[in-house]
Amino acid sequence: MSWEFEFLYLLQALHHPVLDRMMLFLTTIGEAGMVWIAISLVLVCFPKTRRCGISMMISMVLTYVVGNLLLKNLVARPRPCEVDQSVKLLVKFPWDYSFPSGHTMNGFTAATTIFLSYKKAGLAAYVLAAAVAFSRMYLFVHFPTDVAGGILVGAADAVMVYFAMKRVCAKRPEL
Repeated sequence: MSWEFEFLYLLQALHHPVLDRMMLFLTTIGEAGMVWIAISLVLVCFPKTRRCGISMMISMVLTYVVGNLLLKNLVARPRPCEVDQSVKLLVKFPWDYSFPSGHTMNGFTAATTIFLSYKKAGLAAYVLAAAVAFSRMYLFVHFPTDVAGGILVGAADAVMVYFAMKRVCAKRPEL
């Protein structure tokens, strides 16, 4: 964990009012997966993108159950801001455990789902998901391995749901 704190302290040295506002904006849009939920709702509204939107919703529910309800409570890892309370937080102190990062899981679940159906849009979604994930470290509420875990859980859930949906839709083309 020492290398992780070294990295987080390095990020703390980058703080600047403009960068702070950007990171607060990014973390806010990633809050509770709201930006990704909104995107999935828009996708569901159009027949051409409906399957992607449904896959995204299912993936995010799976990610919430696996990541937030199971892994966070099994690992029970304290957040960096809990271990070192000397760093001034720009956000409210998070109430849940640190591993894996929920913001990151949601972002990479959504981005992977989009990427599997629409490569260019998926790349843009990955950029946004990565920026949100970075904001969580910048704001000193997640360790780098929390973010890495969030990437893996989110992407894996999306891939599983994508291929499950493909099988279901092959049997039921009307979906």
